Amino acid sequence: MTRTAGQRTGLLGGSFDPVHVVHLDLARTARAHLQLDTVQLIPAAAPWQRAPLGASPEDRLAMLALAVAGEPGLTVNAAEIARSGPTYTVDTLRAMGAGDDPAHTYIWLLGSDQLANFCTWHAWEEIASRVQLAVASRPGFAPAPPEALSRLLEARATPVAHLPWSPSPVSATEIRARAKAGLSLDGLTPAVVADYIRTHHLYQT
Repeated sequence: MTRTAGQRTGLLGGSFDPVHVVHLDLARTARAHLQLDTVQLIPAAAPWQRAPLGASPEDRLAMLALAVAGEPGLTVNAAEIARSGPTYTVDTLRAMGAGDDPAHTYIWLLGSDQLANFCTWHAWEEIASRVQLAVASRPGFAPAPPEALSRLLEARATPVAHLPWSPSPVSATEIRARAKAGLSLDGLTPAVVADYIRTHHLYQT
């Protein structure tokens, strides 16, 4: 993607339960490859398509803040947790004015698994009108948009950007299971986050 005049902001939403090395690697890769000024990591308050989360919003925010400290261009956007209630991406984009100012480009970062389900998102067509999409491969999912989304993006001449990415098996599910079993989290999440999980006895029940 060619650098254009004006602000370019990447948006990486998720439960971050907990944040791990793949999240951070994706944010860094996107910032470099897409020439983004910043990447905002946006923790969900209550993802409507997921089971209840293992850590509280406060703990997930604290872990994210630790993870991005000292990471150039990476910030935490707590808007969804501050808003509380069911988390809809379109509400977040409306609140920040994404798509309202042509001088400010917003790019939503997602895995190929999320891209495959994109047309199930609430108000997905409006989301696609407010942001550009950039996808990273995930194991078992082809990095191609669903047909309805593909037609919409083709009509708007805003194709999905593809990030240079090697799929990784690291997952928050694995980290939670290892934390519950008292196993090491080395290499799965930043050391400061692993220390926070141990100190606060997260994911023990």
